[in-house]
Amino acid sequence: MDVTLANFESEVLQASRDKPVLVDFWAPWCGPCRSLTPTLEKLERDYGGAFKLVKVNVDENQQLAAHFQARSIPLVVAILGGRPVDQFTGAMPEGQIRAFIDRLLPLPHEQEHQQAMAAMQAGDVPTAEKHLRAALVLDAAYDPARMDYVELLLTTGRPEDAKAQFALLTPQAKADPHYANLETALNAVEQAQDSPEETELLARIQQNPGDLQARLDLANKRIARRAWAGAMDELLEIVRRDRSFQDEIGRKTMIAVFDMASAQPELVSQYRRKLSTVLF
Repeated sequence: MDVTLANFESEVLQASRDKPVLVDFWAPWCGPCRSLTPTLEKLERDYGGAFKLVKVNVDENQQLAAHFQARSIPLVVAILGGRPVDQFTGAMPEGQIRAFIDRLLPLPHEQEHQQAMAAMQAGDVPTAEKHLRAALVLDAAYDPARMDYVELLLTTGRPEDAKAQFALLTPQAKADPHYANLETALNAVEQAQDSPEETELLARIQQNPGDLQARLDLANKRIARRAWAGAMDELLEIVRRDRSFQDEIGRKTMIAVFDMASAQPELVSQYRRKLSTVLF
């Protein structure tokens, strides 16, 4: 399709958040453009909608041409996630263009992971789990999918399964902040199994509001049964009373809960603000 400055935002930038968009800068008087465009159109059909092709007539859209520095045409710019990520000039052979496109497309395990995250955002947990498991079958060392699978297992009340999946993460996963959050969450659930009952912990806190261990144990109990707000109330109180308690366990556990409670964005946002107020 032809795009102009008027619809570039919707047809290119917004569209590129779902799939790569190839922007073909051309002009009617450009001979190489006339040979490249049919090849691009053929590839768009061959790839079955895996990418979107749009055309920009540089004579009629000089502002766009200037913005993308289209001094030599044909110029093909790849837009992904709302920003340019690659480009080429000239009428390249079809094989080279295919290689260019293939670099933009996610691998099969990445596609499964993306579908899982889309399902999670839609609240479809069974479908998300199916795609996460498929991603790990395709690439067992794909840590991003496994960490999201650990989080799903935790939030659906399967801590033993989550612990088993966490043990399968590669050493490289430790560099990801998500790893530390999951480790904290798993520790909280494990410690909840050995701590006193909630009624006893509440009695201890009522008798001594400064009993931070009781507050931590109570928070862990609530994390284990996914009572996020109640857990964060106790963790916030720990941070308020003694931020350094057990190497900042209150703050670290609260950040882990933010991940686990991501299906309730308003609640997470509310407690993020509260934590920020206490810290700063």
